[in-house]
Amino acid sequence: MAQKYRSKILPKGALIEYIKQGAYVKVSAVDPVTTVEVALVGDPAAGADRLAREAVKKLEYVLRKNAQNQDASQRSGASGAAGTPRGRRPETPSGWDF
Repeated sequence: MAQKYRSKILPKGALIEYIKQGAYVKVSAVDPVTTVEVALVGDPAAGADRLAREAVKKLEYVLRKNAQNQDASQRSGASGAAGTPRGRRPETPSGWDF
């Protein structure tokens, strides 16, 4: 079962999915714009609304953190040592470069 849940930071809403796994429910929330997904596991007795609210709160938190990290990396230049893009290893010499 999937439903749409709106909040201030998610203008297009969030897609919520519930998957029952034994005595627990896995709740996934996806932002359809950025395709960022979060998941949490909860007690089915808590109710679908509460689990959805918690999943959306977690999704909002992750989106805020991603935005802060992007802003920080843009301010610092977003490059590592010697102009290497962040997250990539520098090119290693092949032996023919000497």
